[in-house]
Amino acid sequence: MYKTVVIEYAPKADNMAEKIEEKANAMLQNGYELVTMSITGTAKAILVFKNSDKL
Repeated sequence: MYKTVVIEYAPKADNMAEKIEEKANAMLQNGYELVTMSITGTAKAILVFKNSDKL
């Protein structure tokens, strides 16, 4: 039902935002909607998706 994805090192905010947007759009095509995310101190992002059929 949930899927977690890690966005690798992206030290600049605009680059991180682009990577998150790309991943969110790709996951939406596969039936998953972004629920929440967190940025780590090491410039990585953890994205949590939920199967959109279950929303």
